[in-house]
Amino acid sequence: MRTSNWILTAALLVSVSAAAQQATDSQPPAQQPAPQATAPAPAQQPAPAAAQPDQNAAQPAPAATIAPPPTVPAPTTMDQVVNLFIEREHGLIKVLSNRTPVVETYLQNLSADPQLGPIPSEDHYFLGRLDMGETIDRKDYLKEEDKSMQQRLLGGFQKLYKVQYQPMGFSWMVYADRTDFDREHYDFRYVRREFLGDVRCLVFDVTPKPKSGHGRFLGRIWVEDQGFNIVRLNGTYYPAPRNSYFFHMDSWRLNLIPGYWVPSFIYSEEGDFAAGAKNKLAFKAQTRIWGYDLKKGSKDDELTQIRVDSVTDTTAAAQDASPLQAERVWQQQAEDNVVERLTAAGLLAPEGDVDRILQTVVNNLQVTNNIDLPRPVRTRVLLTSPLETFSVGNTIVISRGLIDVLPDESSLAAVLSHELAHIVLGHNLGSKYAFNDRMLFSDDATYQNLGFKHIPEEEASADKKAVELLKNSPYAQKLDNVGLFLKALQARAGSLNALLTTHLGNPMAEAGQVSRLSALSTMGPALDNNKLDQIAALPLGGRIKINPWDNKAEMVKTAPVAITSARDKMPFEVTPFFPRLSRFGVSAAPAATPTTAANGAPTTGAN
Repeated sequence: MRTSNWILTAALLVSVSAAAQQATDSQPPAQQPAPQATAPAPAQQPAPAAAQPDQNAAQPAPAATIAPPPTVPAPTTMDQVVNLFIEREHGLIKVLSNRTPVVETYLQNLSADPQLGPIPSEDHYFLGRLDMGETIDRKDYLKEEDKSMQQRLLGGFQKLYKVQYQPMGFSWMVYADRTDFDREHYDFRYVRREFLGDVRCLVFDVTPKPKSGHGRFLGRIWVEDQGFNIVRLNGTYYPAPRNSYFFHMDSWRLNLIPGYWVPSFIYSEEGDFAAGAKNKLAFKAQTRIWGYDLKKGSKDDELTQIRVDSVTDTTAAAQDASPLQAERVWQQQAEDNVVERLTAAGLLAPEGDVDRILQTVVNNLQVTNNIDLPRPVRTRVLLTSPLETFSVGNTIVISRGLIDVLPDESSLAAVLSHELAHIVLGHNLGSKYAFNDRMLFSDDATYQNLGFKHIPEEEASADKKAVELLKNSPYAQKLDNVGLFLKALQARAGSLNALLTTHLGNPMAEAGQVSRLSALSTMGPALDNNKLDQIAALPLGGRIKINPWDNKAEMVKTAPVAITSARDKMPFEVTPFFPRLSRFGVSAAPAATPTTAANGAPTTGAN
């Protein structure tokens, strides 16, 4: 029986549409019932590589410019708690006002399938930088977007990430109400205590007062019980102006700097597939926010003191480079420039443990094929969702979304082998970026200034070489799994155009047809959704988690969850977020030991 650790099993919380509450429950916390545990944290899959390092909540050093909020006396009544979290919310808004994080929204429209339930029928992708200051705005990385989709979702508003708090947009959900979150506009009713991961929270229902205006938050908030910061918002906005549509959201925050919980994930969903229901709009969407600590570039960043030491190179290699050496140094300079620029733009994760895991797979391919290159091969993680790989010089870049959906290590090896083949065959791209003036562009123009697409002939030869590398590797006996993944990708390719649209490298599929590694697509068993132990592809979010403050990538760790029907598989699909919350500087508690599935039910696997 195959095992896996990735299926999200936390039940969706239904938003509360309660009548306006007239008074705040003033009962002190000590008189409330004992804390109640929530649904267990979502189960996720271990690292696909052979060796996975232990990564218990390594957290970044706080930004030197952000001081924690002042300590206040512990509240003794719920009225005082309400006053505190209102104050903390406005404090968070002020602290983040000079930040410009990256905001990504991936949305899948849904249609009903009799066997699989709601499945993607089409998808949409948006990526931009969000200015969280007083003049809230955003800049798109993608210049050509489906404007009609934005207008339909936002009731005619023009900008997806425009945060005017009227409200509008997916990224608008980072706050309950940016300007009027106070007692004059809202009523707060205490509900209970509840744990979210390792953090005990006080739960409140929030309802707008009558005649308080359009677009007020209506739903539930979770407030952690030490600093009294909001850590989760679940609900919608009400009432909607004419010709506008407010969708439901579940917004999560993480404690990434001392004293503050930073907006990180937002899940949105609409649609009812019960008998007789008529859906005007049915979709699921994930919004991810990262790159809070990206440097904005100002006079504060200038060097105030420069010291130049006189150094003489006395090594034996202190001589002019040969033409071949000069060519390799030039390619290295271009490679380093690209990696540095993508990292500065918030699109590439800093070098970390995930890269070492990917490097293990690449090393397996190199050693078993006796590949000896003049420069080492590096791997890096692209932070975005679209399924994408490319190589620049000897650096292989693979997107977070692609790592998420790959079911096992052999499939990961197949994807990496294609880019390794380009390197082995000398299909070097990017040498023009050794000219530093080509790096002088704004972050939102990254996709217009960088590109690493090969000509069709090079793609075909790389595919052929990749199959050769795989057949001589430790993954030779597991190529059936690769074929199964490619079949699953083909089955969904027609409805996942946005997920399969690459922005820097060559696509894995074109015009609804999977073209990458086509020689392997016929291998393996037939794709059969009724076989519960056949896991061809994973949902998005199954493997990688990103620290929204410093962009570091880590492998998720969760317990296996039993597959009980074909609907549990959800290949390439959007699912809700349910992060395990922990406090800054405190390592997360280890996951509970998984229990055996009842009646021998199979669990999804990565073997």
